Amino acid sequence: MKANFDTLITEDRPVIVDFHALWCGPCKMQAPILQQLAAEQGDNVKIIKIDVDQNPAIADRYQIRSVPTLMIFKNGEIKHKQPGVHSKQQLDSLIQQYK
Repeated sequence: MKANFDTLITEDRPVIVDFHALWCGPCKMQAPILQQLAAEQGDNVKIIKIDVDQNPAIADRYQIRSVPTLMIFKNGEIKHKQPGVHSKQQLDSLIQQYK
């Protein structure tokens, strides 16, 4: 998974990584916001969901201490990292910033 993840985050468009867990209530609130964002943004953004319980090495590597945590990568660089539920407006703004 690590090599595949490293390949995915090196795109030249914003890549939103949703670190989540199945047992997490706020994560369930974030999911439909990300689905709507994906539908509206199309190819402008890539969205990846990482279950921290299934992928502890990746979660440790990026020091994910609470879920949900959203990170935005572009060309392999971390552009944004913040725990908590993000609104669609926040995400739209971040995508514009890192396009």
